[in-house]
Amino acid sequence: MKKADLIDKVAEDVGISKTIAAKAIDSITEGITQALKKKDGKVTLVGFGSFSKVRRKARKGRNPQTGEEIKIKACNVVKFSPGKKLKESI
Repeated sequence: MKKADLIDKVAEDVGISKTIAAKAIDSITEGITQALKKKDGKVTLVGFGSFSKVRRKARKGRNPQTGEEIKIKACNVVKFSPGKKLKESI
């Protein structure tokens, strides 16, 4: 499902225009992004799941084309843990 498909679904289910549905979805994604930017960023949507920020350590890797060893810098990544209802429904 793409963002446009999600906007169509929300607009149809709630009975609002696609423009308003798009603004709502943009607001939700912006809110999640802002929360994850904080020091101990975490967003929990009960029943759906949790988004959390995790620090990935620096490590060594290999260039798959040349086989040359490269250094991969430390970085922050987003981790998603599905909630109980989501796990059960899939």
